[in-house]
Order: sequence, then structure tokens, then C-alpha cells
Amino acid sequence: MKPVLQWPYGKKSLKAKTEKETILKDKQMLVFEIRKAHQNWVAAQAHFEFALDKDQVDYAIYALEAAEKRFEMLIKQAKQSGISLIDTDRLTEV
Repeated sequence: MKPVLQWPYGKKSLKAKTEKETILKDKQMLVFEIRKAHQNWVAAQAHFEFALDKDQVDYAIYALEAAEKRFEMLIKQAKQSGISLIDTDRLTEV
């Protein structure tokens, strides 16, 4: 029977490392989604400003409200996850 080597970085630390990597990837994805949602919100605002007839205005209002709600939801999720604006630059560098 082979002896089992016990390193300070055993199976538990490898599992912890992969969990940390997963959490980091989730946070990076959330930051990416927030940026994308903000771009969509800005685009919806521009679309609203250039809407001409009643149907276009109605659609622009609907799209603007949906984009704003999605952005707010993602910001709330980031706050609950403990992500701050300062962290976003660090998260995207990795």
C-alpha cells in the first residue's frame, strides 16, 4: 500500500480554490451583465427621445421601463453579493 502524502494544500484547499474561482467568475459575469444592462438602458432612453408616433412612443416607454428595471435588479443583486464599484475594475482585470 502506498503512503498517502499530506500536503498543506490538500483536497480541501483545492475544493476551496475552485469554489473561490467559481464565485469570482459569477461576480465577473454579474459586472458584465450590469454594464450590458446599462448600455441597453441608455439605448432605450435614446430610442424614446427619437420616437415619433404613438406606437413608437408606447414601445419606447415599455422598453425603457424594462431596461431600467433590469438594471435596478442587477444593481440590487450586486449589492447583496457585496460587489462595489471599486471591485468592478479589479474583477474585470483577472
